Amino acid sequence: MFIQTEDTPNPATLKFLPGAPVMQTGVVDFETADAAQTSPLATMIFGVGGVERVFLGADFISVTKAAEADWRTLKIKVIAAIVDHDQSGLPIVAQSPEAAPTDSEADSDIIKQIKELLDFRVRPAVARDGGDITFHSFEPDTGIVRLNMRGSCAGCPSSTMTLKAGIENMFRHFIPEVSRVEQVI
Repeated sequence: MFIQTEDTPNPATLKFLPGAPVMQTGVVDFETADAAQTSPLATMIFGVGGVERVFLGADFISVTKAAEADWRTLKIKVIAAIVDHDQSGLPIVAQSPEAAPTDSEADSDIIKQIKELLDFRVRPAVARDGGDITFHSFEPDTGIVRLNMRGSCAGCPSSTMTLKAGIENMFRHFIPEVSRVEQVI
């Protein structure tokens, strides 16, 4: 197994590309080692000292390090954990992650438009940077859209600019009812 790495806009997060699918469906964001108990892969990665967060995407793994950790030594240990997991024969995730919510008939036309823009314009772009953004809510009275940022997007110094200069401007252009975009923390 040859694992490539890529920098992300978040200096605390590195994207690992194992050259094979990671998640068959959906994505999973483990914010703590305790939350990773359903994933033998994430558990092995958290076993490396200095790892704070693990995000499993379709064909990548984003790992966020602690502030005091150094990528020069941590990267090698994370790659070793991924290879060890691959050779173990254990599943990546022992139980299927929750499926992403789909459009329901109860969703308003505006929410359907928001989700469509997210799925086809935003999420593919942020996945290239090792992250994910999902819909949380829309307040029709104020026009505020709230989004969840995961993977390398969570805690990224440039996430505010991405939300305001990128996503908010696009939403306001295509959906006049949207006035503002905020991150759910």
